[in-house]
Amino acid sequence: MEETMKAQTSSPAYEGFTGQYINGQWCAGSAMRELEDINPYDDSLLTRIAMAGRDDLDRAYEAARAAQKAWALALPKERAAIFQNAVGILDSRRAEIIGWVIRESGSTRMKATAEFEAVRAGMAEAASMPYLMHGMIMPVDHPGKEARVYRKPVGVIGVISPWNFPLHLSNRSVAPAIALGNAVVLKPASDTPVTGGLLLAKIYEEAGLPAGVLNVVIGAGSEIGDAFCAHPIPRIISFTGSTEVGQRIARVAAGSSRLKKLGLELGGNAPLVILDDADIATAVNAALVGRFLHCGQICMSTNRIIVDKALYDDFLDAYCAAVSGIKCGDPNAEDTMIGPLCNDAQVQSVTGLIESGRQQGFDLRVSGAVEGRIVPPHVFADVAHHSRLAQTEIFGPVAPVIRAADEGEALAFANDTEYGLSSAVITGDEQRGMRFAQSVEAGMTHINDITIHDFPHVMFGGEKNSGLGRFNGHWIIEEFTTDHLVTVQR
Repeated sequence: MEETMKAQTSSPAYEGFTGQYINGQWCAGSAMRELEDINPYDDSLLTRIAMAGRDDLDRAYEAARAAQKAWALALPKERAAIFQNAVGILDSRRAEIIGWVIRESGSTRMKATAEFEAVRAGMAEAASMPYLMHGMIMPVDHPGKEARVYRKPVGVIGVISPWNFPLHLSNRSVAPAIALGNAVVLKPASDTPVTGGLLLAKIYEEAGLPAGVLNVVIGAGSEIGDAFCAHPIPRIISFTGSTEVGQRIARVAAGSSRLKKLGLELGGNAPLVILDDADIATAVNAALVGRFLHCGQICMSTNRIIVDKALYDDFLDAYCAAVSGIKCGDPNAEDTMIGPLCNDAQVQSVTGLIESGRQQGFDLRVSGAVEGRIVPPHVFADVAHHSRLAQTEIFGPVAPVIRAADEGEALAFANDTEYGLSSAVITGDEQRGMRFAQSVEAGMTHINDITIHDFPHVMFGGEKNSGLGRFNGHWIIEEFTTDHLVTVQR
């Protein structure tokens, strides 16, 4: 086993992604259709991929089931070695991998670099997980009887990942799943088939992962999406994406012939609350980065800026001045903060919300002309909290600023949403911030910071319509393993 898991020594360029990765083989899909993978900034063609059909999906799941049993028996050091090798590969191919993220997802260099570092940290964290599958021995009220609880991998996990942080949000499920002895079938978003799937498969292949433990299928959701979730082989479906699609996945999985566990990280409407004792410079920076990093195309992105009336005018003036200085354009440039939106559908959605804000008469303080898929930052002031602009997950560079009468109204506004993923509060009093944070109906709240954080060893997840389950650290170990009780009667 150890010999099969040594990293390959050859290092060809990561290119030529034209099909599927199933059972350790790079192969064309059987759907008789091609997916054109386009750079959203300049429309250049990155690759054409022969798409997967139902037969490919079946082969991928069967390959995962066949490979998983031997993989689960690998020694912890053998599984850990894969991730240690992968970290080395990431370091040696850093520029190449960041380049792929920029070209395929429209990420700015700033965001692509942050994503690379998140993937690297996730790989390093996964190397420890094979040693953290702890069981227990429990006493029972019966003479000579002992109860032992063994923690085991669940088997096969199906992972569906989004296009906004494709490499990281795929690996956030794939790495722990594999580290814990499971096998995976991964379906990345069609906008990012390489960085969301095939590039990750190449890294793991080069790291020495045995054939069949990770399989990647690139196919249309309309053709293989429901079958991916309803298939009888996977025990868990891990999905990151919109609430609407997550709800559909839950319905489809519930109709499967075999009960499944779901891990759903869904949409958000993150509030950034600025209390009356906040430092304005801190608040402006948090609102700037939290709203406009990756054009706001992040589930944790600051979707609403709620400001106490005592600081509202001073904050708004400073914020609009800072936003007006944001550089838009070529995502390769070091100082670009706003690059292209991922696709034309996103442009239409975001410009539709901007027009909605205009029609409702909200005060448009910062704006600019849309050029191709580049939507410049927009700031609307005095936005009504129950408006469409405030209640929609915008996923674009549009910042609604809402005036609150006091702390109580700010908290009520923060909680008045169907979502509950991330949130933040800015205050000069840490204890006040802690009290406020514990009253927010969200899975995550950050004090004097941005709303966007994802640490590989720290819990990540949401409440309400923002999802089910938890990612990272020992939380994902519990999600991706199962307990087996064995009793001994002496």
